[in-house]
Amino acid sequence: MSKQGFIRAFSPGPRLMRWMFNIWPPFLGMGIHVTEIAPDFRRVKVRLRMGMLNRNYVGTHFGGSLFAMTDPYYMIMMSHNLGRDYIVWDKAAAIRFRAPGKGTVKAEFEVTQAMVDEAIAATAAGGRFEPTYRVQVKDSAGKLVAEVDKTLHIRRADAARRPASIAAARAAK
Repeated sequence: MSKQGFIRAFSPGPRLMRWMFNIWPPFLGMGIHVTEIAPDFRRVKVRLRMGMLNRNYVGTHFGGSLFAMTDPYYMIMMSHNLGRDYIVWDKAAAIRFRAPGKGTVKAEFEVTQAMVDEAIAATAAGGRFEPTYRVQVKDSAGKLVAEVDKTLHIRRADAARRPASIAAARAAK
């Protein structure tokens, strides 16, 4: 069984997970609000309202808040869709600011069956899979404010234990 923390072991459903995100102090302080998590963890919607605590020097959204509003979702969505036989980590992220963000901005994350199938196929032989998924942050008029590329690290949980056993066998010789 995967050892990725007590929250994953607890396996909260979408309603509880949304509530947990919305009271998590960093998100609460920045004004990040999860508005929807689909029952199958295939879609997540997030919004960020402009406020005094997430405004930058020139009066637009602070880039760190825009970046934070996209942080854990793909990792959690893939983790739920792949199940306990897989380990999923956030590996890297990059943001490109396209226009100043003002007012309320939103991001929508989607995990398709094709994305899940690709991860299963790519890790079937025990290797790792490191896909990059893009999410767009848009303002209330639909104008692109930022694009964030999230790279995940995915592998089978049983493959994660193999290197330690190989290293232990070599050390015993």
